[in-house]
Amino acid sequence: MSAQNNLVHRLWEGDAPGAKGTAPEDTPTLTEVSPPDTSKLRPGFVVCPGGGYGGLADHEGVPIAQWLESIGIKALVLKYRLGPKYHHPVEVGDANRAIRYVRANAAPLGIDPKKIGIIGFSAGGHLTSTAVTMFDSGHPDNHVDPVELASSRPDVGILIYPVITMGPLGHGGSRDNLLGPNASPELVNALSSERNVSLQTPPCFLVHGANDTVVPVENSLMFASALAGHRIPFELRVVEDGPHGFGLGRAGGATDWRGLAQRWLASHGFVS
Repeated sequence: MSAQNNLVHRLWEGDAPGAKGTAPEDTPTLTEVSPPDTSKLRPGFVVCPGGGYGGLADHEGVPIAQWLESIGIKALVLKYRLGPKYHHPVEVGDANRAIRYVRANAAPLGIDPKKIGIIGFSAGGHLTSTAVTMFDSGHPDNHVDPVELASSRPDVGILIYPVITMGPLGHGGSRDNLLGPNASPELVNALSSERNVSLQTPPCFLVHGANDTVVPVENSLMFASALAGHRIPFELRVVEDGPHGFGLGRAGGATDWRGLAQRWLASHGFVS
């Protein structure tokens, strides 16, 4: 994931919780793709590339952030820690901290703290699904780290061909990298996001290919069903021909979901 010439923010000033070293892969960061503009507050988004929890796909990082910038949203790309070196709860901790960091630093970033979203692809979609279901309102008893005072709840989530379940219909490589190769049934259930939707889950937008042979479309269907069961506003788009990993989609093609997402974001006050 290229960060050349872009401003990089460490999520923690010192070592991140649970760090196993001080190398770049041990240091979660957020990367800005445009200079800060504090002349007006814009909505903000955290971008979570996919890669099976073992890598970060370039085409699901900076290009996504650049598209968000083009429609008036300040975007930052999350470099989260990966398996097999790191397992749960490190990854969701990095995502929670990213939302918290953006909210706590909203003013210098030029972001509206009440309009912070998260978008993810594949395993990054699973990370997004955990971010919209596993969050808290902040830690007011923390007198050392002011970032921890902020809420980690995103205001909206966008999930593109996401891994959702850690069960049989999920993605084995993502599961092993996130949970380890011998995860208990209890841990598998705990990280299957279709089980974690609540009345506090924010509105979500999902896109998946019906013919995805890497992450079956049932992942998005299960999550959408859980959202519907809790009366959470959502939009689900299933395209007939959408092989896994299409990223932004081919302009004008069946997998070009950008216009649909932009209209959905407008309906939630994120774009004009």
